[in-house]
Amino acid sequence: MSVSLEVSKRALRPRANRNKLRHEGQIPGIINGYQIESTPISVATSAFKRILKDEGLNAVVRVSIEGKEYNTLIHQITTETFTKEINHIELLSVNMSEETEVEAEIVLVGEAPGVKLGGALTQNLYSVIVSATPDKLPEKIEVDISELSIGQSITVADLETTTDFTIVTDGVEQICAISEARAAEETVEEAPAAE
Repeated sequence: MSVSLEVSKRALRPRANRNKLRHEGQIPGIINGYQIESTPISVATSAFKRILKDEGLNAVVRVSIEGKEYNTLIHQITTETFTKEINHIELLSVNMSEETEVEAEIVLVGEAPGVKLGGALTQNLYSVIVSATPDKLPEKIEVDISELSIGQSITVADLETTTDFTIVTDGVEQICAISEARAAEETVEEAPAAE
């Protein structure tokens, strides 16, 4: 699925133009990649944030520059350290018939029986690298933990396979595990010290 975004060409110099754009509700950026030379652009902050919220990071973003359309992926977002406001973006023009690699978020779903029995759930991996044509890239991968008991774990190799995309991340990487909770034992040990 793709979504349209209005972009405008912008001047690279002077650098003060970037701050001026931000004050006007625009984000300075750049587009490069397939069939386009590196081109400085600006986009409306509200429109870009709406795409992030509604479509996610791996959506195909269709932009038009000087009468030519490009299918792009959001390659990089630079934010202010403290305010987390977006101050620059990079869009990568892609060939829709060629596979590309991106990160997809891992989301744990369901309730693990091991947790109900007092175990502690630990998530060790929060994203995986996937490869697919741009229109098939997943935003997230759901991992069902509803059959996970104490002492069990889920690795990348355990993820369901699909014809839409390939998981590139090493299969031995552990996504999550349930271990016996040690909180009760520690409380008992600390009690005499408190007296």
